[in-house]
Amino acid sequence: MRHLLAVTATLIWSVAAAFAADPVGTYDVEGTNPGGGSRYSGTVTISKTGETYRVVWVVGSTRYVGTGIGNKDFIAVSYRSGNDTGLALYGADGGNWAGIWTYAGGREVGAELWKRQ
Repeated sequence: MRHLLAVTATLIWSVAAAFAADPVGTYDVEGTNPGGGSRYSGTVTISKTGETYRVVWVVGSTRYVGTGIGNKDFIAVSYRSGNDTGLALYGADGGNWAGIWTYAGGREVGAELWKRQ
């Protein structure tokens, strides 16, 4: 019985570590625009592309596509949508990710939270 409990605990820990170690997945996203602006929500999907990540947000009818670099602790993403470009930085928060972002040339930042689906 002890052995079974130890194996179960190890399995649970391994699954939790896998979630915390990799941003790959689909998330619900909530955020605010720079300067304490309006709130928004949508989805974001992260996939591994070699040593980088492909990050795709869908907010309303707008799609933003980015390239990220990082590890189990952080991910930095440059993104584009039409003529808009910008930069975002996120830190791991359990199975979720929290961060800040700005438009290229911006002087203020917005906030964003990714909640794993």
